[in-house]
Amino acid sequence: MTEYSSDPRINTGPECQAMDEVRYEIDRLDRLLVKLIKERQDYMDAAARIKPGRNAVRDEPRIEDVVQKVLASAQKEGLSADIAEQVWRTMIERCIAYEFSRFDELRKA
Repeated sequence: MTEYSSDPRINTGPECQAMDEVRYEIDRLDRLLVKLIKERQDYMDAAARIKPGRNAVRDEPRIEDVVQKVLASAQKEGLSADIAEQVWRTMIERCIAYEFSRFDELRKA
């Protein structure tokens, strides 16, 4: 299980008064995001192992379900829908490409 600890937060966005404070917090968040995305990648490995056929790797209804859930969460949290949708669609596409490569690797013999 991923441990989500990082450097302590010093400021919230509205509290920052200098660019070095903003950069510290962005770098801190980037370290957390890397851990979370790595955890997501671990599930792509599991999916590649579990799915019965290569045609099951890309699942359009699931993609749209994920995006809609993200947009609902983004709205609730005050995240720009333009940012959320583009980030997730890009991440989903890269994860699908990764899963295809893992699927093929696991079935080489």
